[in-house]
Amino acid sequence: MSNQAPFIAFRNVYKSFRDAREGRLVHALDNISLEIERGAFVTVIGPSGCGKTTLLNLLAGFERPSSGEVLLEGEAIERPGADRGVVFQEYALFPWLTLRQNVEYGPRERGIPAPRVREITDRTIDMVKLAGAENRYPHELSGGMRQRAAIARVLVNDPKILLMDEPFAALDAQTRARLQQEVARMWMETRKTVFFVTHSVEEAVLLADRVIAMTALPGRLKADVEIKLPRPRDPTSPSFNDHRRELELRRARK
Repeated sequence: MSNQAPFIAFRNVYKSFRDAREGRLVHALDNISLEIERGAFVTVIGPSGCGKTTLLNLLAGFERPSSGEVLLEGEAIERPGADRGVVFQEYALFPWLTLRQNVEYGPRERGIPAPRVREITDRTIDMVKLAGAENRYPHELSGGMRQRAAIARVLVNDPKILLMDEPFAALDAQTRARLQQEVARMWMETRKTVFFVTHSVEEAVLLADRVIAMTALPGRLKADVEIKLPRPRDPTSPSFNDHRRELELRRARK
């Protein structure tokens, strides 16, 4: 048996914070213990305010646990780092920069030589299927294109982990379905470890190897379901709907 530390580990994590409006103490996470292997695509579902985003923020290093620890390759996460790239629901693009300038911003800031910056920027823009739009500004792009650009801004830095916080929630159904397909394709190409927060059970089953379901506050782990379906996945297939029904039933149980 290997003694190697798990790639990601939450160890007895509790998180509380003081509500700024009401001044009361909110218990967001209650004794979360969870391990995630390298290269996994994990989705996290649960009701609004159950602590899904808090879990992601702890992994990103934006917040610290009240007690317990979050580990990456055996080391405690204490701050944000380039090894973890975050894609938010908002597009997080600089409006005064073109698409290309937005994507190459990170590598340039890290002092990577210009020819290499151009090479990896071109490759990443091509990966997210935005070739030809490099010189457009964010306001000239559709919502779906802006979110592709936001994903490219993260991927160009070659992070170990891609953290996605409801990245398609603001998009129309058709654009959302198209980007779900693109993210699944990109994961197959890169095999990045993905931690994806969503409200949608269908989206969770469509994308993930593994779905984590959480309870309402305080957030606890309710179910941990492996998704053994071939890719690409067909949301109309009987096997897909069997998985979706199983998760809906587990989520509904008290």
